[in-house]
Amino acid sequence: MNRQSLSLHSYVDRLQQSGRYTFDREEALKELKISPVAFKLSARRLSRHGRLVSPRRGFFVIVPLEYRSAGSPPPSWFIDPLMHFENESYYVGLLSAAALHGAAHQQPQEFQVLTSRQMRPATAGRSKIRFLLKKNIKRSETIEHKTETGTMRISTPETTALDLLRYPKHAGGLSNIATVLSELAERVDPRHLAETARRSDNLPSAQRLGFLLEHIGEQAKAEPLAQWMKNARIRTIPLRVGGRKQTGNKSARWKVILNEAVEVSQ
Repeated sequence: MNRQSLSLHSYVDRLQQSGRYTFDREEALKELKISPVAFKLSARRLSRHGRLVSPRRGFFVIVPLEYRSAGSPPPSWFIDPLMHFENESYYVGLLSAAALHGAAHQQPQEFQVLTSRQMRPATAGRSKIRFLLKKNIKRSETIEHKTETGTMRISTPETTALDLLRYPKHAGGLSNIATVLSELAERVDPRHLAETARRSDNLPSAQRLGFLLEHIGEQAKAEPLAQWMKNARIRTIPLRVGGRKQTGNKSARWKVILNEAVEVSQ
């Protein structure tokens, strides 16, 4: 390697030794005092050797030896600094959040992140990060979750449950959602769930969630939600969004047309 690439190599080693696994192009250029062309060549060489991966242009993740075969450490290691680099509000949600809350019946195939603007997916090694648009994201309740390299924002169990019904296609469909809820329910506070639903301003998701909680035998978790809905203006909706059957048996309590059979996997 030439002197410039060794400089970048040393910089990467020094960051990792201090517990950092990410950096951006501008801070590296400032630190190393090399030209953009020299940096690009050095970064490309380290990437070919599996030392760096770049999920976004100008943003780099350091790959430790134990993750060399995977091409990248897990997204939890770098999602928070990546979103700061993007200057974007975010939280880890849906199946990824459910797994972190202990509902890991089926590991998600992608790392799911909610954002306030539309963003294209990102890839780092074998990991794919899916970004889902959520307007008024700052109204969603989140918590700070400790990771191997720092912290990241994830949805609360209550927000996670509602989001699963808000984005059913990305949650594997109704039967998979019911299976996840059967494990997530023990972490859900019923009164907090009703308050979260009120703030979310998405009645259809709350209706479907209430029905599914009762369907899986978690009536107590759904009761405050049902009480709140007595005073809400709700209309009759299909259980499955876009389902062909729009008429048939109906849950009078939740005003949901049962247009799909829901089964819980063991």
